[in-house]
Amino acid sequence: MKNDIIIAGVGGQGILSIAAIIATAAVNNNLYIKQSEVHGMSQRGGEVQSHLRISSSPIASDLIPTGAADMIISLEPMEALRYIPWLKPDGWIITNTEPFLNIPNYPPIEDVLAEIKKRPHHIMMNADEVARELGSEKAANMVILGAATRCLDIPYEEIEKAIRNFFGRKGEEIVKMNLSALAKGREMALL
Repeated sequence: MKNDIIIAGVGGQGILSIAAIIATAAVNNNLYIKQSEVHGMSQRGGEVQSHLRISSSPIASDLIPTGAADMIISLEPMEALRYIPWLKPDGWIITNTEPFLNIPNYPPIEDVLAEIKKRPHHIMMNADEVARELGSEKAANMVILGAATRCLDIPYEEIEKAIRNFFGRKGEEIVKMNLSALAKGREMALL
């Protein structure tokens, strides 16, 4: 078993939360993990990305080589495009379709989404809207993680347990919200 995953977005979108939840679920399943993060100008809406390598065998490097990622999980569509060179030809892109407009020359969103659609394997959804409908826009990251669970080699129940552990200190209402967002994202992800 091996999953090499790039998780990308901009500061404040919950990229590192997704990485921590997947990593916790992996460890709880006796898998090896390596993780590398780049925070960049995250406090100013800048790029944030994490390389997450999961395997049933020991892992030598925490960085994913170009062309070797099994999956890009992105909370921002242009950030998904940034990492396509790292994706395997048969790799998956799971992305939010709602842009984070933090630059004045952001390309037309239709063009960005059209580029993503050129990849043979992609799941795209407006996670911001889904999260708002569930009652918390902050849960958009869990909607995208839910969609990504369709492609992960970790049991869905283990991701749920990791969410309970990660958000448990914030109270049962927050845990339930994030679990609902996870379930909705998984339900919407049609492979």
